[in-house]
Amino acid sequence: MFKTGFIGIIGRPNVGKSTLLNAIIGERIAITTSKPQTTRNRIMGIRNQAEGQMIFMDTPGIHQADSALNRHMVNTAKDTFGRVDILLLLVEAAAKVHPADPFIIKSLPKGTIPVILVINKIDLVKKMQLLPLIDQLHPLHPFAAVVPLSARTGDGLSLLIDEILRALPEGPACFPEDTMTDRPERFIAAEIVREKIILLTHQEIPYATAVIVDAFKEDEQKRLIRIQATIHVEKDSQKGILIGKKGAKLKEIGTKARMDLEQFFNAKIYLELFVRVQKNWTHDEKMLKEFGYSHERG
Repeated sequence: MFKTGFIGIIGRPNVGKSTLLNAIIGERIAITTSKPQTTRNRIMGIRNQAEGQMIFMDTPGIHQADSALNRHMVNTAKDTFGRVDILLLLVEAAAKVHPADPFIIKSLPKGTIPVILVINKIDLVKKMQLLPLIDQLHPLHPFAAVVPLSARTGDGLSLLIDEILRALPEGPACFPEDTMTDRPERFIAAEIVREKIILLTHQEIPYATAVIVDAFKEDEQKRLIRIQATIHVEKDSQKGILIGKKGAKLKEIGTKARMDLEQFFNAKIYLELFVRVQKNWTHDEKMLKEFGYSHERG
């Protein structure tokens, strides 16, 4: 009895949705940082095993949107509700319910899609703290199951997979067995560069940058990939910070990104980075569409 279905991963920013996706798939296909709003697009990851094919959809964190970019992110997350067979609602293990979680729970579809409550980061709290949290959240929605786990350590992951398989409908596989994600190589490359920007810069810089891969050329004989990418920012001052003194910051971003790219693609990477000012692009619907942050794919 083979099962197949789509599983949406939702929750507020920075609860570990991308870390969970990577842990489930066994590969780092979604970038992860400790800063909120790292994920901007819906990213699909596919897990194949004997019992079935599970197609996971990582989404941006649901939050109060204050710009066109942030509205795109929230709409992308909520749009997932109608595209999946199961929803995983991630919350953070803590003594108290985070104020944003009830807001998200109220927006969940009732009675049509099974929702599994996933309490993440249990490695950071004592187990006795989980019971009060579950008691507070359980009455807010008829959850199909409650699974405490740590996406970072993998503790509880197998229990979550079992619960998902139990709730999935029967059906044939939707993707070939060797498919890991639906995102193209250019997207993965751009995201890895953006991750390094988030990790190596501060204040508004991580939230004011978009990375576009202009060229991606493979030389199979030399096992070499040449990548050219442009980092777009909103202000001249941001460009100066991103480049750094004598280009030191941009070089550091490029070096760390190249190392991860070589590991992911299993090839030698030649990476060129450029910085361009695109004023107020996060508020410009036309630029958002051009950068791939509007009219999310079906």
